[in-house]
Amino acid sequence: MATVFLGSGRQTGGKAHADRQTGTVSGNSASDPEPFEGSSAPASGSAGGPRDGGPSGGGHRVSLVHHRDFVRLWIGDTASQLGFALGSLAIPYLAVTALGATEFQMGLLGTLESIGFLIIGLPAGAIVDRRRKRTVMMTADLGRALLLLSLPIAWWSGLLTFGQVLLVATAVGILTVFFDVSYQSYLPFLVEREQLVEGNAKLQASQSVSQAAGPAVGGLLIKAIGPALVLTVNVAGYLASALALSRIRHRETLSVPDNRRRLGTEINEGLSFVVRHPLLRRLVACTGIANLGSSIGGVLMVLYMVRDLQFSALLVGVVESAGAIGGLLGAVLATPLARRIGEGPAIIVTTVAMLILSFVNPLSSVLPPVPTLVVGGAALGAAIVAYNIATVSFRQRLCPPELLGRMNASVRFLVWGAIPIGSFLGGVLGTSIGVVPTLWVGAAVSSLAAIPVLFSPLWHMATLPDHDLPGHDRPGHDRPDHHDADPAIGAG
Repeated sequence: MATVFLGSGRQTGGKAHADRQTGTVSGNSASDPEPFEGSSAPASGSAGGPRDGGPSGGGHRVSLVHHRDFVRLWIGDTASQLGFALGSLAIPYLAVTALGATEFQMGLLGTLESIGFLIIGLPAGAIVDRRRKRTVMMTADLGRALLLLSLPIAWWSGLLTFGQVLLVATAVGILTVFFDVSYQSYLPFLVEREQLVEGNAKLQASQSVSQAAGPAVGGLLIKAIGPALVLTVNVAGYLASALALSRIRHRETLSVPDNRRRLGTEINEGLSFVVRHPLLRRLVACTGIANLGSSIGGVLMVLYMVRDLQFSALLVGVVESAGAIGGLLGAVLATPLARRIGEGPAIIVTTVAMLILSFVNPLSSVLPPVPTLVVGGAALGAAIVAYNIATVSFRQRLCPPELLGRMNASVRFLVWGAIPIGSFLGGVLGTSIGVVPTLWVGAAVSSLAAIPVLFSPLWHMATLPDHDLPGHDRPGHDRPDHHDADPAIGAG
């Protein structure tokens, strides 16, 4: 089982995962925890605007399960994730078994499905900040559904080629960039700041359940009806997501067009916020290195399991499901862990755990493969989801509301941009040195990701900072020099 980390979230099986998995076509549920909605009154210090859904009032906070718009977003995301999880094995399995894809071709497929974060990642944030995020998400859902539907149609017509698969993967990946940036930027507009961790945890738990059931059922369906027909379930998931999002009553207030500046200026503000914040840039470095290593080996995992380990489609699905089951446990434990040992130490603990567990994939070549991949994948999934919940909630809390889209896009550009690079390297290395040695190289690269957080002030930070604390960056304002030192971030 291969997994990548976000700096958003979700855990994915099959290939790489990252900030939020969401909608790639080739066995990556690219995933980080994602976004949501709020109450009838603007939250103090959160991105404002009237919200529909539930009481927000001052003392006791009502659970988000009573928040109507959040529940609609939750249902939509669950439908999208379940549909994707059911079809997540279909594309790589089809490529390996029916189209005869080689190691290099699998690497190329993984590269193109995630290359959108490199070619459109930074502008996407500024574009999203200028538009209603719910509309962007619905458009992306419908576009991905139509694109994926073209694959089973071509298959049934006898016209499917590997070239078409690559084109669809690229286009779906670009739409996923816009969906994910909008999704992560939407939550702080909808829920109170104090509910961000709860919202991220609920969505992550739902995603983990979908990903736990999806690959196993998907493997069974591939065996029963074939991978092409399974893709139509993925399409149905995107359509159901668009329908649920259309029923959200909350409406954002767009900025006045006269106040907008050049696109390049707005992009630079988002990128500067990320790279200049001493704690945030450490987390971005950690996630980016982990994603690079994970994608090097992860892009070859379906090929490795089907060709080298001789796993059936059902067994591949079971292995893929293990990480999602562990992710459900991670979603449940994330908040208690942060409360018990502190938010900063919780990030360090989950980082170390997931990077040690990154060696599960190559170890399956010398240990019994099924228990190694299933048990190790479950533990890895738990660590990744707990890490993603902590880091994404911190980002959403830290960033000024007007900068959320650009901040999330900048983070995704930096941490998800490593995935197509790693996928391409994985394909090249797999061709030149073999699949198993490439898995070891990927795990070794991932282990380097611990360095930025191990040597950081996170050890002593029981509570991470938010954007209302003095001294944090605002668009167009320089920080005092003394804030450049890591120990100045947050107290604890």
